[in-house]
Amino acid sequence: MSRGGPPSAGDGARPPHVEPGRASPDAPGRDAPPDPAWATALLAGLRDAAPGASAVALAVRRGPERALLATGRTMTRGGSAAGPDTRFEIGSLTKTFTALLLAEMVARGEVAYDDPIDRYLPGGAAPLPRGSPITLGHLATHTSGLPRLPRGFLLGGASGYFSNPYAHRSRADLWRALARTRPHAAPGTRVRYSNLGVGLLGELLARAAHGPGGAYAPLLDERVLRPLGLTRTSCDTGQPQATGYWHGRARPAWRIPALPGAGAGRSSPRDLLAVLDFLMDPASAPPDTPGPLRAALADVTGPRVALPRTGRRIALVWNIRPRPGYDLYHHSGGTRGFTAFAGFDPRHRVAVAALANTQPAPTGAFIQRAYLGLWALAREGASREESPKHG
Repeated sequence: MSRGGPPSAGDGARPPHVEPGRASPDAPGRDAPPDPAWATALLAGLRDAAPGASAVALAVRRGPERALLATGRTMTRGGSAAGPDTRFEIGSLTKTFTALLLAEMVARGEVAYDDPIDRYLPGGAAPLPRGSPITLGHLATHTSGLPRLPRGFLLGGASGYFSNPYAHRSRADLWRALARTRPHAAPGTRVRYSNLGVGLLGELLARAAHGPGGAYAPLLDERVLRPLGLTRTSCDTGQPQATGYWHGRARPAWRIPALPGAGAGRSSPRDLLAVLDFLMDPASAPPDTPGPLRAALADVTGPRVALPRTGRRIALVWNIRPRPGYDLYHHSGGTRGFTAFAGFDPRHRVAVAALANTQPAPTGAFIQRAYLGLWALAREGASREESPKHG
């Protein structure tokens, strides 16, 4: 659960699968060019930035055009050709779905952003107090003061550190660890990235919706994934997916049963681009999308927290980096065998989702390449917007 020069020709792998998308959702007869060179160039750069990956996939939106591309196979030896519907582990990108679930439940009136977490915790599980109560909104903006992980979770998983360090941790372990946790700072006073915070949020939403026996994954499926038609997105480890690799070694499917809302998700290039489109334009969601979910798509991107001296902001989970005249929303994710990035610029209707089946590099090269690709497309959109004024 984590975070370039010009694109090159790559490593000699087979040509990428390319599936151009519709030029516009309201112009079904018009297709994007059969060879979107601007997208294949970005894919080549991403492939170069993911050594050890057998599959790299890209979904990209540039105004009315979109492209779904993939290269390689789902396994180093064997497997099938990677494509727009290949499932990859998305790690911390799962948090953006947890944020959308929170906004949906707020729109229904089931919970509120300023609800204290104690309202939904089992008895005796509340963290040690420090200042004002921690709220659901604090969890979704990384301002809860909670540490990155529950106390003792990573140490206890040392035997599986390079494969599945959290697989043996249960929800009961979470409650016990939380009760021994003291926030690093008073809630609402400091931004501190916390897998524990957003993972806890997912568990509390499940309890709020369905009581003590409620589970995050089926609730997310019921409220968000199925209504939006995201058929290749879930937390299910039993569905087919690409094999993840860590330094060339195959990894087992990632499991994090105590904190699924922080990093248990899997998704495909097609599904990720669809949800980015819906976030940029909630009106583009399926016509039968329930009202609360449509409202959530708009609410989740609203800025909530400003970071001092940087100009950067945080929405519900999404990071916002301001640029002159527009904002870039972005988030990344990783597991022991996968790296993922998603970002968008709603002003110019630009979006990038990038996936690779290898662990995040210490340099962050794949994430950086994806972000720079997003930024380049946004700058291009800004230039087109400005050109009539100077022409």
